[in-house]
Amino acid sequence: MTRIFAYCRVSTADQTTDNQVQEIEAAGFAVTKQRIITETVSGSVPAFERKGFAKLVDRLEDGDVLIVTKLDRLGRNAIDVRSTVERLASIGVRVHCLALGGVDLTSPAGRMTMQVINAVAEFERDLLIERTQSGLRRARAEGKTFGRPSALSEAQRAAVIEQLNAGVSVAQIARDMKTSRQTIMRVRESMASTQPALAGIGPDGVPCALIDWDRRKSRGA
Repeated sequence: MTRIFAYCRVSTADQTTDNQVQEIEAAGFAVTKQRIITETVSGSVPAFERKGFAKLVDRLEDGDVLIVTKLDRLGRNAIDVRSTVERLASIGVRVHCLALGGVDLTSPAGRMTMQVINAVAEFERDLLIERTQSGLRRARAEGKTFGRPSALSEAQRAAVIEQLNAGVSVAQIARDMKTSRQTIMRVRESMASTQPALAGIGPDGVPCALIDWDRRKSRGA
């Protein structure tokens, strides 16, 4: 005997699933109260990470029917929805979505519908990526910078460079500037990469003004 289940979800506690239950009944599906599973969980959560939905799937058997009002009840996005439908189909459960005219998503017509939905989702994803990349290129062309702002001002960076050139240790500079050693080390790395003609690395590993260390040693320095 075919058993009919309904899964109804809302995102916040101030919402109710009553309208979804009524919509399912109005569509002609007779679902007993104990087989109506309701849940309050964000739609951004994948279907099988929702406690109520996961428990529902454990109850489903071959030949059962699951009713939902909208596709987002079955997953966080088109890919998650497809994975959910395929997993349910693999155990012999049919899935009907009222928003798609009550079509059985596990049937040939339903699978075709899912393919179209997936294609549209992929198209929208590609458009979003293209717009994002275009926006980044435009912003860079306008001189905008990205990432975390520097922990040091330009004046502080100049002071750090001066102290590094004077041979002051990274740890000491970090203490004086009340910042992290990593911040000072990044300044040191930028000196080595952007000012090769002005800065070098001394025997102790500290960037400093270029000095012929071999000559100094030969002079007893």
